Amino acid sequence: MAAAVKAAAFAGFLRVWLEGFSTVSSVWHGPVWWLAVATMVAGNLIALAQKNIKRMLAYSSIAHAGYILVAIAIGTPAASAAFMFYLLAYTLATLGAFGVIVALERRGETQLNIDDYSGLWSVRPWLATAMAVFMLALLGFPIFGGIGFFAKYWMIQSALQTAAPQTKLAVILVLTSVVSAGYYLYVVMVMFMRPRPVDAATIPALGNWTRFVIAASAVLILALGILPNSVIRWAERSQPVAGIVRTADKAVAGVNSASVPR
Repeated sequence: MAAAVKAAAFAGFLRVWLEGFSTVSSVWHGPVWWLAVATMVAGNLIALAQKNIKRMLAYSSIAHAGYILVAIAIGTPAASAAFMFYLLAYTLATLGAFGVIVALERRGETQLNIDDYSGLWSVRPWLATAMAVFMLALLGFPIFGGIGFFAKYWMIQSALQTAAPQTKLAVILVLTSVVSAGYYLYVVMVMFMRPRPVDAATIPALGNWTRFVIAASAVLILALGILPNSVIRWAERSQPVAGIVRTADKAVAGVNSASVPR
């Protein structure tokens, strides 16, 4: 629900947008631009205040919806390719993160505060390492964030390389990503730099499927971060045909006379 459903909904939205709204993109660009900014800012600021890890991920998903809306606002073939690439990175990281939460959660939804993850490295080092990979991927951290770094980098490049460069949108994306470091890196710090409480609950044994999902997600994030070319080619092949977006660059360029500055 946290990853696959959202990815499918946004993929469907992109298809409808490019096929049904391409001829009037200049009219809708302003509202989508402001919606992307509002979700990036609000999602990150609210997530920053959360102490419950599920609520933190839920509000951070609003911010990621804003990052994805950046591609919708741009509306070019390059942006649609970046959109698909970002969806893959986000889905893998979110799936893995919730896998770790399920592994540590006890009956009655206890052990959900971020501080409950204190010293996880000392008792379950591989779980702590996997969760760190997922947090860094969602943050877009270089190298250790794997494919997550390239996802945000490509999104920023697609914003800057249009007929009318969306510089302000790219700057807001970068600044809000810096804000997100406050809660993603906090999870990593708690797991690796705080001692495990003496009265901490025993971590139950992991089921085979849970173990597989966590391991597979972490390995794919790191492997695709080292060798992203195959995913890049797939994302580029998923671009809409030229006829669908033949007016996209023209529409975005026409925003110069609209209310949203570049």
